[in-house]
This record gives sequence, structure tokens and C-alpha cells, in this order.
Amino acid sequence: MQDRMRALIDTLNTWGYEYYVLDAPSVSDKEYDVKYDELVKLEKETGVVLPDSPTRRVGGEPLKEFAPHTHIVRLLSMDKAQSTGEIADWIRRAEKLRAEAVQAGASLPEISYVIEHKFDGLTICLTYEGGRLVQAATRGNGTTGEAILPQALTIRQIPLSIPFTGKLEVHGECYMRLSTLEKYNQTAAEPLKNARNGAAGALRNLDPTVTAKRNLDACFYDVNYIEGRSFSSQEEMLAFLKENRFPVSEYELYAKNGKEVLERISEIENTRSELDYMIDGAVVKISDFETRNVLGATEKFPRWAVAYKFEAEEVTSLLTDVTWEIGRTGKLTPLAHVAPVEIAGATVRKATLNNYGDVIRKRVKIGARVWLRRSNEVIPEIMGRVDEYAQDERDVEKPEFCPDCGSKLTERGAHLFCPNREGCLSQLVMKFSHFAGREAMDIDAFSEKTARQLLEETGIREFSDLYKMDSESLTSLERFGDKKAQKLVDAIEKSKNVKLDAFIFALGIPNVGRKTARDLADRFESIHALMAADQDTLTKIDDVGSIVAESIVSFFSDPFTRGQTERLLEAGVSPVWEKKVSSGAFTGMTVVVTGTLQSMGRSEAEERIRNAGGKAASSVSGKTSLVVAGESAGSKLDKAVKLGVRVIGEEEFLKMLS
Repeated sequence: MQDRMRALIDTLNTWGYEYYVLDAPSVSDKEYDVKYDELVKLEKETGVVLPDSPTRRVGGEPLKEFAPHTHIVRLLSMDKAQSTGEIADWIRRAEKLRAEAVQAGASLPEISYVIEHKFDGLTICLTYEGGRLVQAATRGNGTTGEAILPQALTIRQIPLSIPFTGKLEVHGECYMRLSTLEKYNQTAAEPLKNARNGAAGALRNLDPTVTAKRNLDACFYDVNYIEGRSFSSQEEMLAFLKENRFPVSEYELYAKNGKEVLERISEIENTRSELDYMIDGAVVKISDFETRNVLGATEKFPRWAVAYKFEAEEVTSLLTDVTWEIGRTGKLTPLAHVAPVEIAGATVRKATLNNYGDVIRKRVKIGARVWLRRSNEVIPEIMGRVDEYAQDERDVEKPEFCPDCGSKLTERGAHLFCPNREGCLSQLVMKFSHFAGREAMDIDAFSEKTARQLLEETGIREFSDLYKMDSESLTSLERFGDKKAQKLVDAIEKSKNVKLDAFIFALGIPNVGRKTARDLADRFESIHALMAADQDTLTKIDDVGSIVAESIVSFFSDPFTRGQTERLLEAGVSPVWEKKVSSGAFTGMTVVVTGTLQSMGRSEAEERIRNAGGKAASSVSGKTSLVVAGESAGSKLDKAVKLGVRVIGEEEFLKMLS
């Protein structure tokens, strides 16, 4: 019976490695569950749970306290550089020390460097004996940490057994993905303030079931001690970690000199907003291990490595007010006003909160200090309040009436809506701004400010009203001279000849973005065919699920929105679609463009892929045929490499197009 258990454990651990580390599962969830359930049954019958059984990952009984654990080899901390000048100084010192060693008779190669992400998580150290995980510990003071094996067992990327059977100590970082944090906070009684606190709090929680609920990830980058073996370089050591099923970063960048080191650091900083986890810097290491040995270490830091700190993406500030913004669908979104604070080189005065339920869950109050996170170069988000009570803090009031038109608000789930879609000025301004946008009707010089003025002073209320305006009526408006008026009228007239996908996007159908609009245009080829489509027909289109299909059917079933669409057509708007010939260099291929191309923008590149018979996708998956990687390509490139997807550069891409 134990032989069967052994076989099940080996199979399940292999499948788990493929799923959680390689992101390339070879079996379905159902197949995994069948064998997992069989193992659970056998363990109950025998009363035996082997050390590397995946059933140990669910979390055990709470601990009374953490026991101390002494690391086999002391874990040194990392010296820090706050500027590129300090990085350059560190490089000069390292190269000087290497030159002195060579002059003294040492045989050392020219220095080459490896640059890694500096994870913003919690350091973890794992000990293996006989190929089995026997201990896990925090870094502590570098010599002694806290034993956290029950907590570490819940992290599915950590291998419970490995091929190497000697004594081994590896260290890396445990972290919480931003997507995991967002999902956790949707149902948490008390949301986590940030991903780092989420990881640290999970690992240093005496109850392993709490750790398990956080769904942490791990990444390993160093062999702290190994019995009977040594490594010559960083590359060789990482290869060993991979062979033994440890998750390692796919973001190892290499450089031959100081100039390239600074370029690689810049690449990481420019693409960190694309990551699904927090980094607070980049780590620069000398790759050759013999050179590392010669350079040695100070009392605290190795001389062969340094950490470059980025500007913080998470800070705290005082919440001074909350106002409510109205979108084009009538949804009210709370906008937080905070005391000015610097985040990642920008001065921030406003931050988002998703809805009133978000305000309550995050215990946000006016007058309290809050955590802010900024990523993707957008307005920051409030993650939660700092755990301190402010004497003059007050509740954020839930509005009952629209702050613009005074209509009684309605509630749909966690969101508040203004139902006055024909008369709420702010709602109409956002609708018209979207309609006239560059990726929609592309009406030149039609801004949000112009939309508000026209709505206030001319009485227009529908999109079709725009096509009834003339330059004479516009010149009577403030700030509208003859030239400006004629320019706007000409732009509106020009917009009548519009591509079908842009027209569909301009209508503002809920849940229909630019890509979905293009897919709909390609499938139906006319607006009338789309208006007549039922939900079953729509869900047969790739990437159109039941929610999107229901939104489309509801939009065209509504007398108001359907009537508005028909009146646009009556006003002379003529959406057209030219079916692309599906043959060319990319026929039958799903292609993802990532990074910056020098010869064209991403939208143009995707359009040319479609013109050459391919499908332009936004994310990399097992179905991706090809990835075109420009400068500063980030996580999509790394996922492509991990999945074995073919990757080409811009030069080869242009050759294929020609």
C-alpha cells in the first residue's frame, strides 16, 4: 500500500510542479483530484503521511510559539545604493579589487554581472536532507531565524522533495501576487493593506491555515550551503535550482560592463508596473563565483553584490476628503483626496476607491492616514488605513442622491448608480467624450470640456444631435470663432465614415472594449447583424463570455440605446467593415506584441498582424503561436520563454511582414 502511496505522491508532486512553477499543466484538474482523493483515502486507512505528501500543504494545527532555527551558513544582508552614481562607484570598487587580485597572481575572468528583481516580500530559508524538506525559517538576524516549516508547507511552489540527496540550504523570497491580494481582499473581513504585509503576516502567523488562505508564491535565487558540490557561476547555480524543481526568477538579466548594468536596471524599473508582484529595486551580482570568493565580504555585506532601491510605489498619507465621480454608465465612484505625497517620482493628491463597500472594508475614514499604491502610471489606489486612531477622523458618508442632478441613487450589488441617463449632465459629458474619442468616432478637437459646453449651452442630449449642428449655431457660443466652429463641424461630418469596430466601441456598450468591438465587427460585418444577434451566437465568438454577451443583448434590447443607435444611422453615420483576407505571413497564428517597437506603435503592429492573416492577442498562453518582443519587454516575454513559445524581435517581425 505504501508503494502505491509513494507512486501517487511522486505523480502529484510532478503535476503540482508543472502547474504551479512551470505554469504548463499536463493534466486536467479532475485527473489531479482523482489521484489526490485516492492518496487521502490511503493515508486515512494506513495512518501514515509521508514527509513529501501534497496533503501536508493544507495547513495544520496552530503553533503555540515559533522555535528558533540556526542557519547552516549565516545569511548576509545586502548593501544598498540609492542612486546610479552609487552603483557606478560600487562597480569601480569591484573591478579595482579584481584587478588587484589578478596582479597578486589570481586567475580571474573579466567581471560579468547578473541583475535580478529585488522582491518586496519576506526572506525564507529552506533546509533539505536526503532529498526531503526538513525545515524552513525566516532570515531573523542572519544567524538565527524562526522555524516556520508548517507555514512553508502551504506554499505550493516549494518542493517537498528534490532529486539532490545531500544536505542543502537554499534561500529566496516569499511574496503575495497583486492579483492574489486583490482576490483575497474581495472577500476578506479585513482587507490586507499591501502585498508585503500580506506575505509577512502569513508566514509569521502561528496558525498555518491562515498562511494557506493567503496563497503565497515563492522564488529562490541562492544556494546558501550545499554538501559535496560547488558552483562556478550564477548561471550554473540557477540551473541546479531549476533541475531540483525550485521556482526561480525568469528575470535574470546579464551585463558585461557598468554601462550595461545601468541599462538593465533601467529596463527593470521601466517595466515593474507590468509585474504581478511588488519589487522595490534591482540586485546586481558578480556572476563568477571565484571572483566572489576573492572579493569576500564585510561584517554585514558581500562585496560582490549590491541592491539598487527604486523610489517607493507604496506610501502613506492623510485622507482629507472623499468626493463622488460619475462615469458614462451612471456609476458613482468614490475619489479620495489626500495630502500631497511623492510616489515613484510623482506628486499624488488623489486616489481611487472602488465603491462604498470598499470604503467600509478598508476602514477608510476622513482624517485618518491611509496606505497608497501606484502602479501602471495611473491614479493610485487606497489599500487600507494605517492602524492608528485619529481623534478628529469622521466617516465617509454614503450618498443618497446624485451629486450632479439630484436623482435618487439606485444600488446594484456594491455599486451606486444615477438612473437619470438622459438628464444627468456629468454622465452625459462622459458618454459624449467616449463617443468622440480617438479609438471611437475620432472627432478631432472634441474634448471633455467641449462636450460639457455643448451640453450646457446647446441642449444636445443624444449622439445624433451632433450631426445636426452647423458652424453658424456654434459661433454664437463663448470661445467659438468661425475657424474653430467650422473645424468641429468638419470633424463631425468626417466621422460619419467610420469603421464598424470603432462605431461599436463608440456606442459605449458595457463590458465591450476595443478588442471585443473588433471581434464583433469581424464576425457580423454590419451593425444591423450585431443588433439582431442572440446570446448563444455571441458566446461562440472567441473571448466573448456570457457576461459580455448578455451586456450586448441587453444594450440593443433597451428601447433608448437601440433608438439612439438607429438615429445615428438615420443621421448619416455609415459604419463599414472590410473583411480582411485571412492569408499572409501570420495565417492561422495567434501573435502577442510586447514591449516598445521602434518602427510602429503596438496598435499598428496588431493591425498589420491581422492584415497578414493572424490573430493579435493581448496575453500569452498555451495557444500563443508567436511573441514579438520589442524594447523593455516584460512579463509577457518571460511567460513566453517559460511556455516555450517562439519569440522574435522587431527586425524579424518586419521581414515577415514584407
